Amino acid sequence: MVNIKKNENYTIDITGMTHEGQGVGRIENFTVFTERAIVGETVEIKIIKINKSYAVGKLIKVIKPSSNRTEPFCHAFKRCGGCNLQHMSYKAQLDFKTNTVKDSLKRIGKIEDAVIHDTIGMSAESGQEGKNYRNKAQYPVGNAKDGLAVGFYAPRSHDIVDNPTCGIQNEISDRVRNIVKEFIADNGISVYDEASNRGLVRHVMTRVGFKTGEVMVVIVINGSDFPKKKAFIEALTSRINAIKSIFLNVNTQKTNVILGDENIKLYGEDTITDYIGRFRFKISPLSFFQINAVQTEVLYEKALKYADLQGSEVVFDLYCGIGTISLFLSQKAKRVYGVEVVEEAIRDAEKNAELNSVDNVEFIAGEAEKVIPELYKQGVKADVVVVDPPRKGCDEVLLDTLVKMQPERIVYVSCNPSTLARDLKYLSENGFRTVEVQPVDMFPHTTHVECVVRLDRKHS
Repeated sequence: MVNIKKNENYTIDITGMTHEGQGVGRIENFTVFTERAIVGETVEIKIIKINKSYAVGKLIKVIKPSSNRTEPFCHAFKRCGGCNLQHMSYKAQLDFKTNTVKDSLKRIGKIEDAVIHDTIGMSAESGQEGKNYRNKAQYPVGNAKDGLAVGFYAPRSHDIVDNPTCGIQNEISDRVRNIVKEFIADNGISVYDEASNRGLVRHVMTRVGFKTGEVMVVIVINGSDFPKKKAFIEALTSRINAIKSIFLNVNTQKTNVILGDENIKLYGEDTITDYIGRFRFKISPLSFFQINAVQTEVLYEKALKYADLQGSEVVFDLYCGIGTISLFLSQKAKRVYGVEVVEEAIRDAEKNAELNSVDNVEFIAGEAEKVIPELYKQGVKADVVVVDPPRKGCDEVLLDTLVKMQPERIVYVSCNPSTLARDLKYLSENGFRTVEVQPVDMFPHTTHVECVVRLDRKHS
């Protein structure tokens, strides 16, 4: 039995890092995980939790810092549950993400011979090395110990950390947040309490067109009306000229889901507009749209390159969402079929194709694992398949269908290296070879990493 005591302080060397960004060290060969500790450091920690196979330490002091340690740019870094890699230099963050992908593909996927490139980060010119990159903000609203709070949740809790500025949000989002907080306080408007399901204002959501500068404001309410609407509209529009629309979103359910189904327009247009590459998109309060427009373009251009289209191919884009990847593929494909289970997203995809005068794309609502076999029966066979599944990865029925269909290439876009590795293993064992993997940093200062992968069919 290892003699480690809770609430005691220890000095440890950090010899590794988990995929969640925790430092890994040992006390008498017993594993200890510590937030905000970097590999190569010697740190003083306080043991706050002990399990059978590991302990959790709280960082007290960095005795010997890593050369990769940097000062976080956010004053709320230690309290907020948002970006947990701010204490690492941006280059070190990119290296961490590359290593995460390599480890998952080797350990889970048994992928040994693929080319795994270094993670593509945001340049200082495009995003100030990963600052102010988010085009959508969702601020929870409630009462904290010090009164009214509008900010973000603390780690592993729903305690709101009041924060007037967030370094990864668009600066206009923070300005909207501050105006709304001031208006709520000055006018005595109630805010939501999760325990009782009472109080009016639940969230403030903003969307900002990265290339157009257009702004949408959505106030999520536990009710059907908002007091002093005229004054509220004036408070926002008089101080931020770029605001194009203001909505109330009604969510009266006792739920962690942020948005309800009903939107009430208070001001302006139904949508705002933004671009990814040369393609234009109309964005409503409920639209899914990529958070980081700069890096999305990088990701999609790489997906288009890996698809290696010559102009004669039929392409399936599975989990197509609002059709963003489908439109990129349409530039070089003969025909693209986009498949998505969410019907509202398919309707948005059809509108986006029309908006961009793209006529070689067809969108189908349904589960990919059911739609694809049906298309196959009808004689519609893909030369290239692109999949962009949720974090849980692809359904095995779908993977099996792809194996039976035998397209020349599969381009796999993933937001989860672990499930990506699992699916690549399945495809590698069933006739496909993982050729190339490109990680892309879509969410700087967090542990999340996106990948685009090229798989080629093995020819016997």
